[in-house]
Amino acid sequence: MSQLGKQSSEMVIKQVPNKVKSKATLSTKNQKATLSLILFVLPAFIFYFVFLLIPMVGAGFYSFTDWNALSQTYSFVGFSNYIEAFKDDPDFRHSFFFTLKYTAFMFVFQNVIALLLALFIETRVRTKGFFRTLFFMPNMLSLIISALMFSFIFSNVLPELSQKAMLHFLDQPWIGDARFSFYSILIVSLWHGIGYMMVIYMAALQGVPSHLKEAAMIDGANPFQRLIHITIPMIMHAITICAFLTLNGAFKVFDVVYALTAGGPGRSTQVMALNIYEEAFSNNFRYGYANAKAMILFFIVLVITLIQTRMLKKKEVEA
Repeated sequence: MSQLGKQSSEMVIKQVPNKVKSKATLSTKNQKATLSLILFVLPAFIFYFVFLLIPMVGAGFYSFTDWNALSQTYSFVGFSNYIEAFKDDPDFRHSFFFTLKYTAFMFVFQNVIALLLALFIETRVRTKGFFRTLFFMPNMLSLIISALMFSFIFSNVLPELSQKAMLHFLDQPWIGDARFSFYSILIVSLWHGIGYMMVIYMAALQGVPSHLKEAAMIDGANPFQRLIHITIPMIMHAITICAFLTLNGAFKVFDVVYALTAGGPGRSTQVMALNIYEEAFSNNFRYGYANAKAMILFFIVLVITLIQTRMLKKKEVEA
């Protein structure tokens, strides 16, 4: 073997251990990074597992029983709780359709108004911070406090204002009449929740490239055309997030209805969460039956959320 061949073979033999060492070092770094991520997530996962997953599994188990939350004994009743909820409980069916109506209104109005407010504030230069704070402030209050505050406004302020300012259309039974109580709930929910969605839309609007808007203006596109063909496709990720948050929160609404109308007058404004609450803690403590209703609500929210997310994700990818 020539001298050159011996040198090249020696160099190859020396490089092999170096490659092995580098792979081992890289593997150790990856393991450390994975371990650090696990340790970082572990506290939150423990809380999630203990306070959410375990109770959810327990609720699914007790939904097949007649447990009343007080007795230590119970009997398995199979799917009879679910059958009763669908067939023999008109109040639950009414609460479902009322919740669906409320969710549809919230989904449209909350996202449209929040987006319009975000577009308006983004056009401001000196007063942007003022308007952003003004519209976000209601979200900093508890929804219970907001509902109690508006209860006073609907019962005392608006009737007085209608007399002083000759605005007679304001003097309505906003809480005591089924025709107006839905709109009172909707007004409070929108007043409280629009600011949060507005901030998400504002963050997305700041990421829209300005040169695209300028090019569209040069081509003669009006503001509405720029909004439809440039702005909205560029902020589809924010629309997906806001739509998910709106649907999820609207289907699970409880506190604003409980504080404002308590489901009344009668049961005209009773939502699904309030119906479940009353079933568990007011109507003979039918805890197993209430858990069956809660599982129905869970699967409804899950299915609608998955469909909504998939549909908007497709539009986001296309954009």
